[in-house]
Formats: sequence, structure tokens, C-alpha cells
Amino acid sequence: MTIQQDRSATQPGASTSTNSVDAPLADHAATQRRGGRILVDALVAQQVNTVYCVPGESFLAVLDALHDTASVRNIVCRHEGAAANMADAYGKLTGRPGICFVTRGPGATHASVGVHTAFQDSTPMILFVGQVARGHEEREAFQEIDYRRMFGPLCKWVAEIESAARIPEYVARAFSTAMSGRPGPVVLALPEDMLVEQADVADLPPRTGIHAAPRAQDMERLQALLMRAERPLLIVGGGAWTEKARDDLTSFARNHALPVAAAFRFQALYDHRHENYVGDIGLGINPRLTERVRHADLVLAIGPRLGESTTGGYRLFEVPTPRQCLVHVHTGAEELGRVYQAELAIQAGMAEFAAALFALRLPRVAGRDSWLANARADYVRHTTPRESQRTDTVDMAQVMQKLNERLPDDAIITNGAGNYTVWVHRYYRYRGFASQLAPTSGAMGYGVPAAIAAKIAHPDRLVVAFAGDGCFLMYGQELATAMRYRANVIVIVINNGIYGTIRMHQERHYPGRESGTELTNPDFVKFAESFGAYAERVETTSGFDAAFERALSAGRPALLELVTDRDVATPDLRFSAMRLQSPGRMPA
Repeated sequence: MTIQQDRSATQPGASTSTNSVDAPLADHAATQRRGGRILVDALVAQQVNTVYCVPGESFLAVLDALHDTASVRNIVCRHEGAAANMADAYGKLTGRPGICFVTRGPGATHASVGVHTAFQDSTPMILFVGQVARGHEEREAFQEIDYRRMFGPLCKWVAEIESAARIPEYVARAFSTAMSGRPGPVVLALPEDMLVEQADVADLPPRTGIHAAPRAQDMERLQALLMRAERPLLIVGGGAWTEKARDDLTSFARNHALPVAAAFRFQALYDHRHENYVGDIGLGINPRLTERVRHADLVLAIGPRLGESTTGGYRLFEVPTPRQCLVHVHTGAEELGRVYQAELAIQAGMAEFAAALFALRLPRVAGRDSWLANARADYVRHTTPRESQRTDTVDMAQVMQKLNERLPDDAIITNGAGNYTVWVHRYYRYRGFASQLAPTSGAMGYGVPAAIAAKIAHPDRLVVAFAGDGCFLMYGQELATAMRYRANVIVIVINNGIYGTIRMHQERHYPGRESGTELTNPDFVKFAESFGAYAERVETTSGFDAAFERALSAGRPALLELVTDRDVATPDLRFSAMRLQSPGRMPA
């Protein structure tokens, strides 16, 4: 391979990066390509069909190459954080890395929230970041950041491509790294002069993720543990799942009367209509399910990291050795034994392990039927809304019940973070595979950009985004992106005029001393209409059905603002009651 570069752009002391990068290059042989062209061709070779970006001058050569690449859609967003969240959503939906391009400095810092979400959620993603010219590095040049130091703790691998001839190598490694073992994000920095450097280099074939298969002795030991267990519980979560793996797991659980719970925000890994599904383990967990986890004699955790949210602040299982017999299956060896010392730790991909489970032939253990039936009954009771006694406000439990009845099985539900999500997670019953997009990192603002990415990827599927009034305005401007790309999502904004989660914690620890949680909101209907979207304000539960149908038939992105009682903290708590009952209540 050969390289030819514009020396004025790379030598220390070059006059300005602008002149060197924009200077015309001499004619080269037909095999020579600029770095920007090599990079886009490398993405095409890795079967990329969509990228998300906010344009920047640091990667103009990439934008120019995309101009001539009809097979790759460039979704231009209004904020780098939203673009990164869209890439994360794409990775969750497809299992292939979502691709995001942002410019140096401010663009990179904005996008870091999406990288952090992808890391904690085990989502394959690649962030390409513009960088200053190579001859200007280490001078604190315009918008310069050392991305190795910045992104090091937030991703699986971060590197800077110093030579255009090595672009295919770096891109292929990035795809393999993002998908192999525990999936996650990769960050590659692109010096702007490298992107106009010319090289003669071949493209590389598409990469796939590499995952271990469970060892025969591990499956034999698991079989023995399962045969002894009277009160087993399966917990599913994490990344690298396939629809086939979900089907294999479902068959195994049903054949052996095993209750299945979902880790925090991984609820779509099991069909909630099946008799084996017993609820989600995370924020807002059913207290009866909490007790069931504690009294289980075998917990088979397939895929989740067993992080703070799924373990109730590391209290559901004792650290480091749980009281329950724990079998922990994970795609990444580094996660096994990180917090919990399992009775049996198995490194395996989800597809490989689920196939091995499906192949097991175990006799049905007596006594488990009642354990499963009681767990299922607890779930049904917990997720069945009580009849509302009020007609002057919107009851979110009833709204979720109506959506259960109205939405098709493959509808995609997205949300960000906030107390409003408790109603979504508790009352909505997920059925289809890859039908939930939600950040386990707890990042606000995720729901709207995730919904837009989902609708662009699956225009035939109905996509509904949930957002609190605080959550929505993190990336509400992305309605412009939805309009531009005809992503006809339905955004449901739950408006109670406060940062509800923080107010709840305030009432628990500093009752009656509200500080920093009141919101001044715009007219959400006018806001949405200003982008050309359809919008309505819904003030009562009875008005929701017709409003939703109008939004659905509008033929464009739509927003429904649902006005809720600001005293309602969760389905079971009111702020005023918490204030009176709080142990931190100030004396009168």
C-alpha cells in the first residue's frame, strides 16, 4: 500500500490547518483515495446503511464522501447528544454498531452522554470524532481534546487514526470490538488532515461479533443445580441477544416451569403474555418479587451485569457471595466475579448459551408449578391498574392499559429517565423482540431521539416515545429531525411541572424543602406545531383514546401532552403523603 500526503498539513509549524486541509491535491492514480473516501468505503464494506451526525468542519472530507454514497443515509441531527443516542438505539435494535459522527471539542463532549449510555447498556456503537490536524496536536489547538484520556473510561476502545492507509484496519477492529464479548462503544478520532491524505489500500470484509460457547462441563453442572432447585428464578438482561436466542430461552423456561424476570430495562427479552414471565427487577420492583428473589434457592442470571439498579443497590444479593445459589452467565469474562462470586460462572454468548439450554433434556421437577403460578399471579396483580376514581386528570396506569390493548405486538416503546417511566415499565406488557429502547444508565432525554432512530430503521413499525416534561426538553428540538426524515413517531409528554424523581428524593430526605425541582414549561402543543408536527393537550383519561387515534392518523410526527396530578409521585405514592411519613421531617 502507498501513501501520499500534503506535507504542509502535517509538518509541525505549518501555517494554518485551514489552508493546508483545503489546498487542492495533485492528480493521483485511480487507486488512490482520500482518507474520507476510504473511511466511508470501509463503512460500506461493514454493511453500514445509516449514520447519525451533526456536521463539523473537522470531518468535511467524510461529509463529501457521503455525498456520493447513495447506500448510506446520513441522518443530520440538531444536537450531538441526540445523534449519539440515535446510534445507541440503532445498535440495540440491530445488534450491529450504530454509527455517529461529531466534530471535535464541543461536539465530542455533547456526544459523550450517548457513549456512556452505550457502555452501561452494553450496546454496540462507534463514535467517530473529528480531531485537529496532526501537526497541531499537543498545543491546545482550536477545540482540541485528548480523546484517549476523555473517553478511556467510557468505552471499550478509543484510538486515533494517524494514517489514511490504516483506516480499514481500524474500522474492522472497531466493529469486532464493539460486537464481541460484552458489546459496547468504540471511539475513533480522525485528524482532519489525515482525512484528506491519499492512500492505496484495500477494503476489508464485514466483521461479526465473537462469542464463546458454554463448555460441556459447565452445562452438566448447571443441569445438576437445576435438578436440585425447588425455587429457581431466571433473570434475563444485557446485550448480544438474538430473536432465536429469545425463542430458545422461552421454550426452555416453559418446558421446565421456570419463572423468568427481566433485569432493569431489558423487559422485551421475554414476552409478558407467557405464563413464565413474573416481572422486572429494577427501580419500582414489585415488593412480592423482591421477596421471591431473596427466597430463591437458585438464581440463573443470563446476560445482565447485575449492576446497582438490577440488584436493588447491591442488597438483593449479598456481596461478594450471595445467599442464593447464583449461576451467572455473561458474554464478557471481565464481568464474571466483578461484584458477585457465583457458584457457577459461565462465559458465553447469549445465542450460544440459549441454544445449549434448549438442548438440555431435564425431567420436570415436582413442586415448581405452584412456585411459578404464585409468582405469575403476583405479577398480574401488580400490573393490573386499579379503577381510577378521578375524572379531572390523566391516570397514567389507565393510559398504559389502553396502549396494551391498542398497540401491535411489534410496537417499539422508548423512554428516557424520570418517575414517569415507572408507569411504563410496570403496566405496559412487552411482546415483540427488540420492542423496548430505554437507557439503563438513567440518562434523561433518550426517548425522543431513540424513537426517531427506531422509526427510520423500521418505518413499518409503530413507535411511541414517552418523556417527562423535563426529559422531553433535553432533546425536544429533534422534532425537527423527525419532520425532515418523515419519522412519524408519537411522542407522549407527561407534564406535571416538576423534576419528579428529584422531588421524590427531596421529600424522603428533606421533606417540605423543595429546591431546584420546579419547572417553567412552554406550551408543548405550540412548540410541536412550530415544527409542523401534530399536537394535542390531553387533560383527562377519557380524552386519551380519541387523541391517540388522531395522532396515529395524522400522517406526520405527533405529540400528545398529558397533564397529570403533580402530587402523584409513583402509582403507589403521593408527595404529600411522603412528606408526612418521612423520617427526616422537620418538627413543627
